[in-house]
Amino acid sequence: MGKNKELITKGRFELKYRGTACLNCGQPLDITDKYCPNCSQLNSTKKVVLKDFINEFLSGLINYDSKLIRTLYTMILKPGTITKDYINGKRIRYTNPFRFLFSLAFLYFLMFTLTNNFKSFNDLKLTEKIEDSDAMNFRFNDEGLVLGDSTGTGEKKIIDFSQIDSVAKEEAQLKKNLQALDTLDSFIQKGIENQRLQDSLLDANPKLYFEQLEDDKKGFTSKMDFFTKMLRRDSISSFANAQEKFGVKNTWKNEYSFNASKSLLRALARPGDWLNDTISRLPFVIFLFLPVFTIFIFLAYIRNNYTYTDHLIFSFHNQSLLFILLILSWVVDTIFGTVSAGLFLTLFSIYLFQAMRKFYGQGVFKTIIKYLFLNSVFTILALITVVMLSIGSVFTY
Repeated sequence: MGKNKELITKGRFELKYRGTACLNCGQPLDITDKYCPNCSQLNSTKKVVLKDFINEFLSGLINYDSKLIRTLYTMILKPGTITKDYINGKRIRYTNPFRFLFSLAFLYFLMFTLTNNFKSFNDLKLTEKIEDSDAMNFRFNDEGLVLGDSTGTGEKKIIDFSQIDSVAKEEAQLKKNLQALDTLDSFIQKGIENQRLQDSLLDANPKLYFEQLEDDKKGFTSKMDFFTKMLRRDSISSFANAQEKFGVKNTWKNEYSFNASKSLLRALARPGDWLNDTISRLPFVIFLFLPVFTIFIFLAYIRNNYTYTDHLIFSFHNQSLLFILLILSWVVDTIFGTVSAGLFLTLFSIYLFQAMRKFYGQGVFKTIIKYLFLNSVFTILALITVVMLSIGSVFTY
């Protein structure tokens, strides 16, 4: 009787290398077991050689490529089908949706940052402009409201009284305008005087100034202002230095205010590097954003029999398709010098509508209503996420 052809294999899979117990976990094995059913290790007693590594690498690569091709084919040409297959248990034929999305997001943002010259923003020197603006103030003279330094040089006229005279048709209206300007002048002058008093105290005795902030229970922004000015003057370089020099208490609020001030100055000094750093965090933010957005999908389709995880997989597949289209758009724009993002986003909008119809199986009218609702929610959440990421990135850069 001949050997079973299904058992005839090559390399480390040959029958003569099969063991009766797993070398990793000790699980009893049969000669027909290629892998341990307990820990999934290959059932082979053969010594590993370089050829085995190469063969296994190529085998794994081909296997991954076949999954990738099948995933791309189904995802692009059959909207909604890949999610149905995946939640129905047909998973081995497709790539993992979570890993697939993360890989695509990372690849796209890497390509995006490498081809955008954010480094040029470092030449803006925002910190110098802020320092210059500290020396500027609003003042009134006989001709109008001007912006200039305390010496009167470099003045720029903001409001010209002669223009008001020419435009005003009634004396009463002119008086109201002048009264409003007087009120504005008083308000500005009062604010300038208060700021000068605070700056004088800050210059004369920074330690006493910060003690007053503590006594008056001033909040995060006031302490940030103090630390920012001290950092600009090179009076301090670390929180420990601030504790030693100005008697700053070792509290988490004070330390956070100091760190936020230092990060803000660093971001203003090198805005291009800050942009690159912020964009590099987006792939991770997506994995926090989509689970929140999926809650709204779950509520919109609460009468369906799908679980929250099913909706989440649907979200991951759709976002993966979006990144595929964005990558294609980037390739087209790079080669032909065009701007094709609008076209590819339009294609994604059509695809998303078809995917919702196919996956959830509802009519056109219901799908349109839920499509508009979910896209509105997505836009709002995306804007909030971007704002929060930008602010958080500034204070933690």
